Amino acid sequence: MRIENLQLKEFIKDSGMVGEKELEESFKEAQDGKKKLGEVLLAKKLIDEVKLRKLYAYILGVPFVDISKEIIAPEILQIIPEPIAKKYKIISFEKNGQELKVAMLNPEDMQMIDFIRKKTDLKIISCLTTEESIKIALKQYNQSLKAEFGDIIDKNSSEISPDEEEEDLEKIAQGLPIIRIVDTLIKHAILQSASDIHIEPDEKEVRVRYRIDGILHEVMTLPKQVREGIIARIKVLSNLKLDEHRIPQDGRFKIEKDGNKISFRVSILPIFDGEKIVMRLLNESSKGLTLEAMGIMGQALEIIHKEIKKPNGMILVTGPTGSGKTTTLYTAMDILNTPDVNISTVEDPVEYRMAKINQTQVYPKVGLTFAAGLRSLLRQDPDIIMVGEIRDKETMEMAIQAAMTGHLVLSTLHTNSAAGTLPRLIDMGAEPFLVASTVNVIIAQRLIRKLCNECKKEYKLAKKELENLNSSYDMTAILEVIKKNEATKNIVKEKDGWEDITFYKAVGCSQCGGQGYRGRNGIFEVLEADEEIRKMISQNESAEALEKKAKEKGMLSMIEDGFSKAILGITSIEEILRVTKE
Repeated sequence: MRIENLQLKEFIKDSGMVGEKELEESFKEAQDGKKKLGEVLLAKKLIDEVKLRKLYAYILGVPFVDISKEIIAPEILQIIPEPIAKKYKIISFEKNGQELKVAMLNPEDMQMIDFIRKKTDLKIISCLTTEESIKIALKQYNQSLKAEFGDIIDKNSSEISPDEEEEDLEKIAQGLPIIRIVDTLIKHAILQSASDIHIEPDEKEVRVRYRIDGILHEVMTLPKQVREGIIARIKVLSNLKLDEHRIPQDGRFKIEKDGNKISFRVSILPIFDGEKIVMRLLNESSKGLTLEAMGIMGQALEIIHKEIKKPNGMILVTGPTGSGKTTTLYTAMDILNTPDVNISTVEDPVEYRMAKINQTQVYPKVGLTFAAGLRSLLRQDPDIIMVGEIRDKETMEMAIQAAMTGHLVLSTLHTNSAAGTLPRLIDMGAEPFLVASTVNVIIAQRLIRKLCNECKKEYKLAKKELENLNSSYDMTAILEVIKKNEATKNIVKEKDGWEDITFYKAVGCSQCGGQGYRGRNGIFEVLEADEEIRKMISQNESAEALEKKAKEKGMLSMIEDGFSKAILGITSIEEILRVTKE
């Protein structure tokens, strides 16, 4: 808060709250130590926090509220998600029409007020309160959930007899308390742009975690008594068997919220303490991505656009689970999706529904595997085929055969680098000359978190940091590549060393929920199979030799692409190191 020490001193002096001598000593201590006078007075117990906060409110011309004894309605409290309320010590406690009153420690934090105004579309009235008030009010997040649980908490699940179990579970699942709990979990996940919800029963409680920008965050702990009800509710939503607790189950459901269609892919797995639920959130209303928006730049972008326009051959995307491979394939299909081509897919599972594309879900129980699905697709007169993943020799052979017979085949593989994909296909049993003649381009990728533009901070590499980086990477070689890279050559001058380059680090603010990151982007390496590379594949050259040759032709490795994005301020060095470590 912008209350100067001298200003506060004069107000306290006029009010007579603190003796003149003690006030002068505290003022001198605050000025000498560059501290706030209020904090010095509180530390010395010369003033009560409530009185001091009331004085602050009077000086700032804002209302003072004590919410420590207030019972806040759950729907008002939940307007500000618990993680933000905890991090920034701000509580919504009253709503009148389009006005929302919030209690906070710094009512002049305009950035936070503006953030809540945009999120809620309400007029925000900020009030000053005490640290203790915020602390007590934060406990109501759990208490409000307990109030919503109602009868389920009181009901001892061990009293349910086996004959009544299914009927009771159905009744609980349709009960208002459980519906509210599940709705709250879903609402907050959507609000925080989570990609997954994890509901994990322990011996004494149920833990709820959200995956936000690829990282899991614990959001709440629920009492054990509500476990069965939550599982039953999600099974009802997903059309799954309520009375089946011994085998895994998979299902789906959709909801519409604020004009967005959100599809939930549900996986239920029996574990020692019950059943664990993971729900994948897929926003079906999100506009189609572009390769540029995903973070593919320069020469790599030109190569991909050129290769996906070819009438036949294979486009392979590689990387670990959760690296965005499927999104890249969907983006490529979106570009290719014109009325004059027939696009068919075999997927496990079908992630997004795409208009005018024939999507087939793998179902191994009835013999519909990737290979069987692909075999049937070839009789459906396709121009472009997307195979969700090449997992075995049979699928791989059929994909190569399809690419040779005039189809464009898009698929994914689990390898760590673009060059490592070619020997991997040969290890699976493919003939080197067939791989050489069918593969057009290989895209290896990882997902990185983007720095929040509101709070990212500039810095330059210290000597120690550079030494640590040099021990893991050839930083001299990376710098030479960056100086020639189209995206960074205007930022990094020929004479610059690593110590001259500006990087950015994560800080954390109200806009990014204190994480320092907001949204995701990709880092890529794109290997084009030209005549020289094809010849090397036919001769069964190693991945190292293929990578060296591709780099000579201008391919950026993932680490080089990562450092380029760190220089451009898209991400941080820490994030690049996190996703590229092997």
